[in-house]
Amino acid sequence: MAGKADIVEYVANKVEGLTKKQAGEAFEAVLDAMTAHLKKGERVQLPGFGSFAVSARKARKGRNPATGATITIKASKSVRFKVGKELKEAVNKGKK
Repeated sequence: MAGKADIVEYVANKVEGLTKKQAGEAFEAVLDAMTAHLKKGERVQLPGFGSFAVSARKARKGRNPATGATITIKASKSVRFKVGKELKEAVNKGKK
């Protein structure tokens, strides 16, 4: 599994003159920007990669697995990701 450190190192190696620290700061800035837009309910689209969108989940009934008691699960928001065509093709063909 690739984590933040792996991605930051990859970007730092890919972009000439960019330090790991700068790549890390850029990575954090991108995540902050995406989070800010999603918090406002806006869709974040990265062409060729995919899009992120907030979706509302209704309240529903569920069961407490420990006791078996019926509980109400509160309404909440979730972030959904829809993969882009190019990324899907690259993964299926083993490219990129």
